[in-house]
Amino acid sequence: MRRPRKSINQINVVPYIDVMLVLLVIFMVTAPLVSPGEIELPSVGSKLTTPVQPLEVTLRNDNSLWLRDQAANTPAARVTRDELVARVLARQARQEQPVVIAADKSARYEDVLSVLDLLQRNGVKKVGLLARPPAT
Repeated sequence: MRRPRKSINQINVVPYIDVMLVLLVIFMVTAPLVSPGEIELPSVGSKLTTPVQPLEVTLRNDNSLWLRDQAANTPAARVTRDELVARVLARQARQEQPVVIAADKSARYEDVLSVLDLLQRNGVKKVGLLARPPAT
């Protein structure tokens, strides 16, 4: 006659302990080999420079160019393309002043890019586009 089988209701944890000990040894061996990343913190004695206000070039819908110096808080003056390049280069010779291009809403995108290209081809540095949030 056959005896009925008993169900095993115990778990043998010895293999799990062996695996955990092997993993522990692996981590203990590899941890000193990993080099920590270096973080460059700012120094306390460094001088902070104030940002320079940009020159604002406005392109109106009649294709006229207006130049305004925000640092000197002067009103915008109408300029030709050659005068624009000369004035911007003269300002950037003294200090690295950024230039932003603002355009009317109805100005053509092609005209804005031609002004941007004109400035960059003549060696003007730090040229960007000015975007204003819509009025609510």
